[in-house]
Amino acid sequence: MAFYILWIIALGLSMDAFAVSISKGLAMRSFRWKQAVIIALCFGCFQAIMPFIGYVLGAQFSKIIQEWDHWIAFILLLLIGANMIREGFTEEEEEQSSDLISIKRLLTLGLATSVDALAVGISFAFLHVNIVEAVWIIGFTTFVISFIGIKSGHFLGRKFKNKAEIFGGLVIIIIGIKILFEHDVFVF
Repeated sequence: MAFYILWIIALGLSMDAFAVSISKGLAMRSFRWKQAVIIALCFGCFQAIMPFIGYVLGAQFSKIIQEWDHWIAFILLLLIGANMIREGFTEEEEEQSSDLISIKRLLTLGLATSVDALAVGISFAFLHVNIVEAVWIIGFTTFVISFIGIKSGHFLGRKFKNKAEIFGGLVIIIIGIKILFEHDVFVF
C-alpha cells in the first residue's frame, strides 16, 4: 500500500476523534495543555492499537467485527453523549467538576472512536500492509488532529460558554448516528 494512502486512511480514521476532541475542548473552562495532550494521546494510542489488534486477529473474526462494530461504537457514543447533555443541565457548581475528564470516560471515548480502526486493521492483514508503519502513521495523525480539535473547541467554548457541554453531547450522539448510516443500518 502506498505511503500516501496510509496518511489518507489515518486522516479518515481520526475524524471521529477530532469531532469528540472539539466537544471536549468546548467543555473546558480553561485550556490545560497537560489535559489536552493526555486526551489526544489517548485517542492516538487507541487509533494505533485497534488496527494492530485487527491485523493480529485477521480474517477469522472479520465477519463478526464488521457486523457489530458500528453498533458498539453507536451505543458507547450515545451513552457518553447523553451523559454530557445531562451534565449540561446540572447546576453551575457541578459543572465545574466536569471540566476535567475522568479516566473512565476518556478510555470509553478512545474505544468508541477507534472501533472502525479494528476493521481497518483486519483489511490491512489481507493487504499485507506494513503494520508497524501503518500503526505509527494512524496514531500520530490522530494525536495531532485530536489536539487541534481540543484547542479549536476550547476557543469556541470561550466564545459560547453556555451549553457547550450539551452541544458536545449532541455532537457525539450525531457521530454515533453517522456511523450507523455509514454501515447502511438505515436503508430506505
